Amino acid sequence: MSADDWWKCGIVYQVYPRSFQDSNGDGIGDLDGIRARLDHLVSLGVDAVWISPIYPSPMADFGYDISDFCGIDPRFGTLEGFDALVQEAHARELRIILDFVPNHTSDHHPWFMQSRSARSDPRRDWYIWRDPAPGGGPPNNWLSNFGGPAWAFDPATGQYYAHSFLKEQPDLNWRNPEVRTAMYEVLRFWLRRGVDGFRVDVLSQIIKDAQFRDNPPNPDFIEGQDPFFRWQMLYNTDRPEVQPIVAEMRRVVDEFSDARSSRVLIGELYLPLARLVAYYGLNTDGVLEGVQLPFNFQLIAAEWQAARIDRLVRDYEAALPAGAQPNWVLGNHDRSRIASRVGPQMARLAAMLLLTLRGTPTLYYGDEIGMTDVAIPADEVQDPFEKNKPGMGLGRDPERTPMQWSAAAHAGFTTGTPWLRLAADWPTRNVEAQSQDAGSMLALYRRLIALRRAQPALNRGNYEALDADGEVLAYARSFEGRRLVVLLNFGATPAPISPALMPRQAIVLASTDPARAESIEGPLELAPCEGVVLGALNGKAPATR
Repeated sequence: MSADDWWKCGIVYQVYPRSFQDSNGDGIGDLDGIRARLDHLVSLGVDAVWISPIYPSPMADFGYDISDFCGIDPRFGTLEGFDALVQEAHARELRIILDFVPNHTSDHHPWFMQSRSARSDPRRDWYIWRDPAPGGGPPNNWLSNFGGPAWAFDPATGQYYAHSFLKEQPDLNWRNPEVRTAMYEVLRFWLRRGVDGFRVDVLSQIIKDAQFRDNPPNPDFIEGQDPFFRWQMLYNTDRPEVQPIVAEMRRVVDEFSDARSSRVLIGELYLPLARLVAYYGLNTDGVLEGVQLPFNFQLIAAEWQAARIDRLVRDYEAALPAGAQPNWVLGNHDRSRIASRVGPQMARLAAMLLLTLRGTPTLYYGDEIGMTDVAIPADEVQDPFEKNKPGMGLGRDPERTPMQWSAAAHAGFTTGTPWLRLAADWPTRNVEAQSQDAGSMLALYRRLIALRRAQPALNRGNYEALDADGEVLAYARSFEGRRLVVLLNFGATPAPISPALMPRQAIVLASTDPARAESIEGPLELAPCEGVVLGALNGKAPATR
């Protein structure tokens, strides 16, 4: 077993801590709540837990506005509680991945309070300050992700500071070596406490154009879209200078890797494929020195059709640098849940797709029971994105609602009042109920994960695209003579499977239909939204007809 196996062959599970489990009745999830639910993650079969921000914060953006990178917000617990979580997770062979938020701080962070105190302050250059444009106004046309200009005026010093998100989230100046040194010490602080890796927030945005040029118009922009896309983000994201900094981050994390276990960096990168794979950091010597897993979000935005998914996977596999580890994601805390995007039956097919493709899968909490987006009334909205751009469907509250554990009050999430309302189906769609139902989404996830762990062809094997008819997506996974075939019917009608795609004496190792028999007698036909994993009866390399 290599030091990389845990993140190459394993499965990452994202916990949004406010919504996972509350331990003290205040309606907000916390670290002790995560500790109390570790056994669920073990029974599910995942290998690592990625925890969204838990640092001290005024919560303007629910923890992504950090006022102390080396502490724990009292809402979530204490450093001692965090240490206990790491210890208990490791005892269960679960790794801990934290969010690292390098692009910005809170405006309450001591660094920023010093920076804005005077132009002559030693930390002035730790943030991005610019004079007003000639004639007044923001220095350029860059926009905030959350609405309005990406600049806020500070009357006391007569300059603007950059903020890619809320004005309460001023951007750090990563061109300043002192900033880089300080932020690398943040990484070391948590690595010394036993953290196994980091998901790096908005990694591509940490360096901005040195000349602060205006972004050009976006020719594809349509009125009525999010105004943020009015301009192409040419000069305030994915600048060439970011790549050496990514390599520096990687070297810091590698300081804590050893022969037993490597540390991992996962980059949040919403970029076109050609730019995404650049973050693996392939250097002139053929060495990958960037993040090990640049998040691949293509399934989140994809049209849910067999031909589209097939093309997407083939292109991604072809674009990967030699030795790069692929990865796949169906959802996260910023995007609508998979069951809401494609429907409950197709979400079962999506689970099989996610867990049988080559590469590291990431699961979003609640997807394993088929949780859906929850409509949040206007007077209950929490998300600043929705508050700043109301009515555009951009709010992230719907996919952040509390985990549904049982039919107990508030779904077993809290004894108090939940910070966000629950889905109406929580009395029946919950972990406890689905644990007793062999046909449930949870049972399907457990079966698929168990199969993936048991079959090297799935957790480390090669990927082979297969040509299939109609709305069937087909591919094979193979390792050391063992070859499995995955068949997924994306169509609304039954799909007969060509014998040429099937192994001789094929058996069904997994199906989205729990009633599907293991052995196959005669022709195979898949029901709508059904998927199967096929192997050969003798367990050896299946011959094809």
